[in-house]
Amino acid sequence: MAFIDYYKVLGVDKKATEAEIKKAYRKLARKHHPDLNPNDKEAERKFKEINEANEVLSHAENRKKYDEYGENWQHAEEYEKAKQQQRQYQRSGQQTSYGDFGNYASGGDYSDFFESMFGGRSTRGGGRGRTQFKGSDFNAELHLDLKDVFTTHKRTLTVNGKNIRLTIPAGVENGQVIKITGHGGEGAGGGPKGDLYITFAITNHTHFKRDKENLYTTADLNLYTAILGGETTVTTFDGKVKLKVAPGTQNGTKVKLKGKGFPVYKKEGEFGDLYITYNIQIPKNLSEKEKELFTELAKLRTS
Repeated sequence: MAFIDYYKVLGVDKKATEAEIKKAYRKLARKHHPDLNPNDKEAERKFKEINEANEVLSHAENRKKYDEYGENWQHAEEYEKAKQQQRQYQRSGQQTSYGDFGNYASGGDYSDFFESMFGGRSTRGGGRGRTQFKGSDFNAELHLDLKDVFTTHKRTLTVNGKNIRLTIPAGVENGQVIKITGHGGEGAGGGPKGDLYITFAITNHTHFKRDKENLYTTADLNLYTAILGGETTVTTFDGKVKLKVAPGTQNGTKVKLKGKGFPVYKKEGEFGDLYITYNIQIPKNLSEKEKELFTELAKLRTS
């Protein structure tokens, strides 16, 4: 397989910042996503390359290895160990167990070096034993709305042209990462596949503010109910409820509705609380009669 320059795939400079890489990835992933390009093999191929490039360049450690070792970045640790052994043998004047090791003492080609070092080694029977390496891990982002994660549901995610059916538990949080074993890159030398890491990007288009399993919101309360007491109807995340209002309720008063918050992650049937702050509405465009009555009330309060 020809070497793929991941910087060119994302269209960024080798000195690009993490933010620039993330921005480029998101833009290209949206453009070439299979859902937006059905039956387009080229878009599917491009989408796969974009994900692979992001997997490497969005992680500082992987990027460092890639910058130094290129296509062999996954075997960087093995290569470092081999180089260390090489230096030790050279200092001691000993000969390595690899027949062609010395060919690379003066900085031979990395690809050739890897082939000789890790592609196989001699055995007593004269055969070649291949070292196994786990495939690279993939990363993907799943964009959801806050309403989507209020209940447990299934969702199909397309990664590198493959559809993966996920069960998304209620209560998952923005930025949370889950791992799906064996859905990453192919292993080398018969090694296992890598894993898929999915990051949830959750947007909130509701008037509720979420803090883990608790929700916060405001509710308008008319002046007369605030003064005299009574009932008011408030909106919760999944419906409406009636609340009793105590006489003399002040603006900014907070009430807690136990169990009316957000689902607790992976705890079926458990919910946080809903905190409501009352916003008392002052009447506008008063009639002459209303003005007279308020004037009388003001006199009573000051007498």
